[in-house]
Amino acid sequence: MNFTRWSARLPGIPGTQRRAAARTELAAVPARRADGSVPAARAEQLTDEPVPVPAVDELPAREVLDRVPALVALVHGPDHRTAYVNDAYKAAFGVRPLGAPAREALPELRELGLLPLLDQVLRSGRPRTLKSRKAPDGRSYTFTCTPVAEGDHRTTGTGVLVFATDVTDHAEAAERLRASERRQRETAVTLQRSLLPQVLEQPDDLRIAATYQPGGTEAAVGGDWYDVITLGGGRTALVIGDVMGRGVRAAAVMGQLRTAVRAYARLDLPPHEVLQLLDGLAMEIDANQIATCAYAIHDPNEGRLVYASAGHLPILVRDENGTVHRADEPTGPPLGTGGWVHASGSLPLGPGSTAVLYTDGLVERRDEDLDEGIAALERALAGATGTPQVICDRLVRSAGVQADHDDDVAVLVLQHPARSGPDSELFRNAALELLGGVEAAPRARAFASGVLTSWRFPADLHDLGVLAASELVANSLQHGTPPMRLRLRRTDRRLIVEVT
Repeated sequence: MNFTRWSARLPGIPGTQRRAAARTELAAVPARRADGSVPAARAEQLTDEPVPVPAVDELPAREVLDRVPALVALVHGPDHRTAYVNDAYKAAFGVRPLGAPAREALPELRELGLLPLLDQVLRSGRPRTLKSRKAPDGRSYTFTCTPVAEGDHRTTGTGVLVFATDVTDHAEAAERLRASERRQRETAVTLQRSLLPQVLEQPDDLRIAATYQPGGTEAAVGGDWYDVITLGGGRTALVIGDVMGRGVRAAAVMGQLRTAVRAYARLDLPPHEVLQLLDGLAMEIDANQIATCAYAIHDPNEGRLVYASAGHLPILVRDENGTVHRADEPTGPPLGTGGWVHASGSLPLGPGSTAVLYTDGLVERRDEDLDEGIAALERALAGATGTPQVICDRLVRSAGVQADHDDDVAVLVLQHPARSGPDSELFRNAALELLGGVEAAPRARAFASGVLTSWRFPADLHDLGVLAASELVANSLQHGTPPMRLRLRRTDRRLIVEVT
């Protein structure tokens, strides 16, 4: 049934319009005027008859598949004999013989590892997808294999329809992104390592090694750092710290703190005073940036490790008997909090002992308590032997740290080797307390001469050592204030004469 709606402007009534609708079998025609003219009108035909479209069932499937831009192939039977390939497939890989097994007729599928996938689809009757595989033609495709059933074979299927979509642009963009991320990460790691010591200082009577492993996969710089600083009198300062967070800001704060620690260490201050100064500096740099730090001084003459901690994890010391001690007291809050008076503690660290300083990335895990991680590290240290570098590597492996670890890891290992036999004669110490006065210089010369003679120094080195001791004491008396200490140290590399 047809409907017609029309409207016309009526003469003599400006600005008004009247509409009328008429139901008719044919198109309606407005009445003529007296002069025979027809007023201006518009007509719209509304119909409920559907617009004829071609039936999907009547579309020629082969013609449709030939025009599809995707690659299409149809294989049948357990040996996947080729039944059909569309024009896009032929354009990509060339004309393929029909009736031959896919292993021979479709070698590109064999090279891409799709033949086992065809077997799975044929057996299970379920479709499978293989994403972004690079084909021999150099382009990348995502393959979807769908079972095709005929007749009574509705469960297992008799063939497989292979449908491949060209995803080359997407794959190349993804590869460019991955390459860019790799370059950025390499740049970040290079920056991080440039902020760490390039070569660790190696005191004569100690063996020291460190390792650093950046965490995560993003191109962000971490805030972990460590350092080794040689002090006077054979003492060595060990530093390890962790600025929370990642990025350029964390690295900048870390770099400033590390530089400041080296400067404060030259003042020959005890560990707690160094951290006290560092705490004030951290507040000036960025009061919102949390940082932890442990600072320790090893004195081989006393065989002890004196330390202070600002919210950092406890230093571990394994003695010559293999027992591990935890330096967990005293400790203070992280740097930058202010209002806290830091204190120093000490642990024995004599010959045959090993000390380990580390950051939380080595022991902290989301699924376990922090104390459990430290206890596991203690057990690993108790059984770790070898050089400091070997111990570093063993501790990192025992903690399960992989390349994709989500946090930075820094480990610093110090060994005080136990020496016996001829080697023990190469490491000797002697000290003399001087109260000042005119007799100080002669006493110093006599003391130095006797010590160097007992150490069997050659005559020329003996005389140079006595002269150095005399000059140092004389300068100290002139420019310093008694009392003072003259110390002679012999190592396997040098003779050290100090006045403090």
